[in-house]
Amino acid sequence: MADGRRLALITGASEGIGAELARIMAAAGHDLALVARRQDRLDALAEEIAASGAPRPLTIVCDLLQPQAVDILLSSLEAAGAQIDILVNNAGYGLHGSAHRLDRAEQIGMIDLNIRVLTDLTLRLLPHLVSVRGRILQVASVAAFLPGPHMAVYYATKSYVLSFGEALAQELKETGVSVSVLCPGPTKTGFQARAGLDATLFKMLRPMNARDVAQAGYRGMMAGRRTIFPGPLNGASAFFARIAPRFLLLPLVARLQAARKN
Repeated sequence: MADGRRLALITGASEGIGAELARIMAAAGHDLALVARRQDRLDALAEEIAASGAPRPLTIVCDLLQPQAVDILLSSLEAAGAQIDILVNNAGYGLHGSAHRLDRAEQIGMIDLNIRVLTDLTLRLLPHLVSVRGRILQVASVAAFLPGPHMAVYYATKSYVLSFGEALAQELKETGVSVSVLCPGPTKTGFQARAGLDATLFKMLRPMNARDVAQAGYRGMMAGRRTIFPGPLNGASAFFARIAPRFLLLPLVARLQAARKN
């Protein structure tokens, strides 16, 4: 990618953790490229950031599930004369329900967005990120540490994001590139509505604010931390999941997820 405007790229930036990361990073002095499907929300966020005195972010409207989406995204960045020094892979979604009852195409789409697009974008930008000793933030979940009956595909995709991110962090240790994996628990975003989770039960789980999660993610990324847990409860949950036997975890998670049905 040619030298030019140096940007931090955030996917899934129109709401939730992605939008809060954009606000936090702009306030910290980062110039941004924001990617999402909804132009109205992207434009509103870009105007809000510009009104705060920061440079107006480059906005790219792109449905990352469409064929050649990563090609289109990178071409748009090239045309804008942008180079990406920080990559935040935040775009993703989940679905609640038994795998044999959920729509197959939507589940495959989840794998495409949560895994394929994240991996493709990371690998394509990696040579440049190595050359500038850049940073990568992969947004996973505490779900990455668990088997996920009734959200089987989602949990599996986040396990991949965690494994991929941790392995890259080790591989790139000597290059100066930092790779961090953000592992939030329940968070107040549009995720629960998209996934089909019961709103009343979700509130009982004491979800964190997206702003607090994003702040933890940004600070952890800038500190070069490999794995980031917003809040002590999420870190404790991940620790328990690592040591607990699967024969205990599987029925426990299955009961919890079954209780979340609408």
